[in-house]
This record gives sequence, C-alpha cells and structure tokens, in this order.
Amino acid sequence: MPLPRTAAVIPARHASTRFPGKPLARIAGKTMVEHVWRRCQEAQVFSEVLVATEDVRIQEEVTRFGGVAVMTSPTCPTGTDRVAEVARGRSGVDVWVNVQGDEPLLDPEALKVLAGLFQDPAVRMGTLVRPLEAAEVPSPHVVKAVLALNGDALYFSRAALPFIREAGHEGSVRRWAHIGLYGYRHETLLELATLPPTPLEEAEKLEQLRALEHGLRIRCGQVHGKTVAVDVPEDVARVEEVLRTRGLLP
Repeated sequence: MPLPRTAAVIPARHASTRFPGKPLARIAGKTMVEHVWRRCQEAQVFSEVLVATEDVRIQEEVTRFGGVAVMTSPTCPTGTDRVAEVARGRSGVDVWVNVQGDEPLLDPEALKVLAGLFQDPAVRMGTLVRPLEAAEVPSPHVVKAVLALNGDALYFSRAALPFIREAGHEGSVRRWAHIGLYGYRHETLLELATLPPTPLEEAEKLEQLRALEHGLRIRCGQVHGKTVAVDVPEDVARVEEVLRTRGLLP
C-alpha cells in the first residue's frame, strides 16, 4: 500500500496574548518560525511544509528564509481551524500534520513517529505522548493521556489520571503526558473543523476532547523526549540554554 502524501502546517499567529509577535522572536540568530520550519524539513517525511499565518510580517519572513506561507483568516479560533483553512484550498494531500509554532526544539524523530501512524489505514487522527514524570502528576499545566491497549486515546485531562485506588499498583499502570502535535486524514480534518465545541472540551480547555466526544478515535504515538515551548519572552533564554548545552551555541 503506498504511503499517504503528508504535509505539515505550522500555525504562526502574530497576535499572541502573552507574547505578541512570538513567531518572529529571534533565537540563536534565527526567528522561531524558521527554527520550527527547519525541524519539519529535517524530519524528511513531508511533501511540503507550509506556514499558516494572518500577518504579512510573518509571511515576509517565511519567504525570506525560503519557506511557503499561506495567509489565513485572523479570526481562526484554534490552530486546527487554521490548518483546515489551508487544507480547503489545496488538493492532493492525504494527511495533514499540525505542528505547534512555538516548539523550536521539536525533535524531527517525533514528527516521523506521528506521520508513521497513518501507515495504518484505520487511523483517522493521531497525536503523540511521552512518559509522565512523577513531579508532573499534580500539575494542571501538563496534560495527561489515558490510552487503550492498542494506543488509542481513551481520555485527556489536566487531572492526575489514572487514579490509583490501592497502593502497590502504581508500577502496573503507565502514565503518559500529551504532546500537542496532531495529524489528520484530509477528510477528518475538514469534518473536525465543522464540529461544535463540546462540554468536556470547554471544561478542560483541551480542543482534542472535541474529537473524542464526537466519536473520533485518536491514535497516540509514543516518544520519549521533552521539548521546551516558548510561551513568554523569558522562555527564549531557556531555549538558548538548551542549545548551548547541546553544543549548538558558544
């Protein structure tokens, strides 16, 4: 069976509440959007890598470093909606991968794992998980994933799930942290973008719960690396420190 033709879309919004202009923030001499674009290129699994933006300044920057930017509506409520807007205007793509635009340290191998999930024709939507660290269990900022035996997601939550009722069973249950990357079959992406918000999604503020509540299965690929997302300006120094420890900065 031929491999599905897979494209990556990097939603890059200039109007970030906590960090306006975040995609254009410079990290080790390159803008953040260029770092993320290069990680996608290094994965070598995408037929094309597109940046979806609502701002001409980001479009100009993407053109400068040799990428392709697609202008999308400034009113897109989520990254999924922005990716869907790109998908509606293009044909010939079987799978779309939504790559977070604030992950400059994203491991290209993780993107390979996500794209590889769609070699199974039964997979309509995919995402990634990693082992949850003990210190992360009580944190609502680390989203937990509960998986079925076949790797499909049963639930995502900010709560410390699963609950271990009796002592001694901790080692028998694997705990997973969710990584916010998504892949979708073309028709699944367009369907998802038309579905209304759901009660659990709004309660937990987790958009992937919309898919589960509407009966869409999500296959989870398992990886092991942690990333450092850039949410506020102070995170730029954290990313540069990681690059320095890796010998990529003086």
